[in-house]
Amino acid sequence: MTPHRHPRLTQHSRLFAYTSSALLSISLVACYGDPMISGVDPFAPSVFKEGNTTMPLVGPNAKTLLPFYVSQTTIFKFAIDTQSIQIGNDGVTRYIVQITSPSGSKQTQYEGIRCDSYQARLYGTYEANATWRENPLGGWSGIKDNIPNRYQAALAQGAICNFASQEKDLNTVLKSLDPNGFIGGIKPTNSFGEVN
Repeated sequence: MTPHRHPRLTQHSRLFAYTSSALLSISLVACYGDPMISGVDPFAPSVFKEGNTTMPLVGPNAKTLLPFYVSQTTIFKFAIDTQSIQIGNDGVTRYIVQITSPSGSKQTQYEGIRCDSYQARLYGTYEANATWRENPLGGWSGIKDNIPNRYQAALAQGAICNFASQEKDLNTVLKSLDPNGFIGGIKPTNSFGEVN
């Protein structure tokens, strides 16, 4: 003779089983997210992984080249192609910069700046035959702040970085590059406070 199961008891058993299963799942998820249990330190520095860098298709645009002040001791002139600025999701801001010597010769480079580590990288140079030549051996190196041609420091401090963080808003970068307010290199003034 088969024993008769009480329908209410069966429903109660099922509800208990479902509730227990849900609580167990929540507990496992909570344990996984707990650094003391999972072993993952949420405050550990993230490992930098650079995204793919594609060389520009064209050279600098004369209409969008914007000069910027670097230092009182440099004899070179510097300009950034504002049209070329790319704020990467990998934390790298890439741009075309043109360096003009006192004799008038120009060197154009495609570079990147990392604000988190305060480093720069040369990706390539623009050749006389109007093509880009990649720099396959170029790596990240520290930005120097105490040299006459400190243009990378000027760009990082004045526009591309927000302290140790990458500036994500292109309009903010462009506004910071405005020669009337650019602070990457502090312009020297005379005793009357006028910019030389």
